[in-house]
Amino acid sequence: MSELRYAVGVDVGGTKIAAAVVDSQGRIHEKIKVKTDREDRDRSVAQVAEAAHAAVAASGVAWDKIAAVGIDVPGIYYPKIGNVWAPNLPGWDHIPLRDLLAPQLPCRIVAESDRSAYVLGEQWMGAARGFDDVVFLAVGTGIGAGILSGGRLIQGAEGIAGAVGWFALNPEKKAIYKQTGCWESESAGPALAGKFGAPDAETVIAAARRGDPNAKCVIEEAVRYLAMGIANLVSLLNPQIIVLGGGLMQAGDLFLAPLRREVREWAQPLAVESTRIELTRLGEDAGLLGAARIALEVGGG
Repeated sequence: MSELRYAVGVDVGGTKIAAAVVDSQGRIHEKIKVKTDREDRDRSVAQVAEAAHAAVAASGVAWDKIAAVGIDVPGIYYPKIGNVWAPNLPGWDHIPLRDLLAPQLPCRIVAESDRSAYVLGEQWMGAARGFDDVVFLAVGTGIGAGILSGGRLIQGAEGIAGAVGWFALNPEKKAIYKQTGCWESESAGPALAGKFGAPDAETVIAAARRGDPNAKCVIEEAVRYLAMGIANLVSLLNPQIIVLGGGLMQAGDLFLAPLRREVREWAQPLAVESTRIELTRLGEDAGLLGAARIALEVGGG
């Protein structure tokens, strides 16, 4: 049996930062969460290092046993230059994240977009285990996709591949599409809230569960847009499985069955026959596990 190795995965979000020590068998040894500082860029960057240190200390694993620290970010990671653009984090505008963290962490640092970490985590330990052609579709505040084709992570020329929230699904060019993209503007969490006149998507979900007809109509419209976008992914990429995650998919029981039906109406018929559509098995741990997996790979794990 090969020697057990360890890495730290850090999942950076607009509201929280989570860090965990993960071993080479995919087991999470300790997990730390902190509220993201949204007032000061340097402070929020420091929180990434602090969360990693706290997770290592709580796990009892020494730093000299840690192969690397893997960090996933909510935006774009530019692999050629190592910069990060995360629009939901004030001040994270093309920042050299690894260089900023290097003095604060005692081992190698790697970074990736959160959507890429999600698909890697889900393939490693989740619903996509054993598959090489995988899409992880995150539907929450925004919409993004992590893509594996033939086992290879698809990043694009500038690391922007998977920004599917910009899919053009409506010929009516609404002004908001210029800000967040058509698909995201029609079926991400804030879209549901706005169409229902609620403070958040959770309120819409709760109303739909109570049988509110307006809330049910909002969700039905979101399902139509989600089905079109997913069908495009099926037809373009011919994946073995599409894993649905993100905050909105916590109410997956309202979405999964109608999505499966409607995707079949839009997608290339042969491709859709061989594509499974499943909910995430890892939830919020997908990013942590994916970031840790990347760290283990660069660290020789």
